[in-house]
Amino acid sequence: MAHSNAASKRSLPALDRNAVADPVTELPASARDVRVDDLTGLLGVVVEHERRRGRGAHSNASGRYETHARIAFDDGWRSLEELPPFKTTVQVDSTRKIITRNQSPDIGFDRSINPYRGCEHGCVYCFARPTHAYLGLSPGLDFESKLFVKPDAAALLEKELAAPNYSPRTIAIGTNTDPYQPIERRYKVMRRILETLDKAGHPVGIVTKSALVTRDLDILARMAERNLAKVALSVTTLDPELARTMEPRASTPMRRLEALRQLSQAGVPTTVMVAPVIPALNDMEIERILDAAAAAGVREAGYVMLRLPLEVRDLFREWLEANYPDRAAHVFKLVREMRGGKDYDSEWGTRMKGKGPYAWLIGRRFELACEKLGLNVSKRQLTTEHFKHPAPESAQMSLF
Repeated sequence: MAHSNAASKRSLPALDRNAVADPVTELPASARDVRVDDLTGLLGVVVEHERRRGRGAHSNASGRYETHARIAFDDGWRSLEELPPFKTTVQVDSTRKIITRNQSPDIGFDRSINPYRGCEHGCVYCFARPTHAYLGLSPGLDFESKLFVKPDAAALLEKELAAPNYSPRTIAIGTNTDPYQPIERRYKVMRRILETLDKAGHPVGIVTKSALVTRDLDILARMAERNLAKVALSVTTLDPELARTMEPRASTPMRRLEALRQLSQAGVPTTVMVAPVIPALNDMEIERILDAAAAAGVREAGYVMLRLPLEVRDLFREWLEANYPDRAAHVFKLVREMRGGKDYDSEWGTRMKGKGPYAWLIGRRFELACEKLGLNVSKRQLTTEHFKHPAPESAQMSLF
């Protein structure tokens, strides 16, 4: 079905949206005035279970910048039965710069690197999903199946670090999409980035949900000896069934805890992130997660409340109603209590933690648990004292 979005006028790069296009037909007259945000309520948007097995999102509605929305619709010829399952595809992202800058006042870094766009982990609540709309793709199933790799990331990084006016500060990696998602096993972009940072003596902070981070323990331990690296693993739940449903292709909770243990034993400073905290779904696990992480050697901890910007709201609601229909209404009631009556509030300073009595209660529980376990007694600050600008490629010619 096609649905016009008059608010969408910007041009987008031409990309192969789907290896096999879903049937497209005209919206019935009764549905033509439906807002794009409400399209998930129309028959045909939710993708059949067998086609999305092992994925987090249930639908693949078109991004907000598209002039038309596409949904599967059986016209009586049973053509939907012939549609293939969603398979992971990878395209090259030919970016010219790799370090992204930000001026957000409520996060502790001003620069980051994203080796990949999209994330195969498929976490249904991922706040980065809306970024796929910039590519003309869906924040739904496209986000976790149509991925982009930046194979030249390490070379671009070395070039940017070599700039005479570059001033070092900790680079954050994993703040948008996971640098250790499954395709990293094949492409090894993250490992080459770490090799470049290690050589330059540049500090790095990593956030991941993958035990694959232990593959690079040799580099991370070497950097940690010079106070150049720290690693945070997000542990959302200790319930393997909930994790498999909510974060289908991320490492299991036990493997993440084991990764924290290995990193800690190797001398790499570690942090556990209880993120996101979802009201009435995993908030009762805060103390248990912190206790398990402390037993693994973790000395720092943080948490982030559930965030539902743009398309994430509908994708999460869709998933919640399908998997936990008995508590879906209660979850959203509590979310709105923390967001000033809205599903999401992007206000600086409160977007990560929320506000109101319930948000205060979560924060207080977290603080008391950390105090009991001796977490966050001190915060590790990485150093820039070892940084040296990489020699530019033309350095040898300067002798002549």
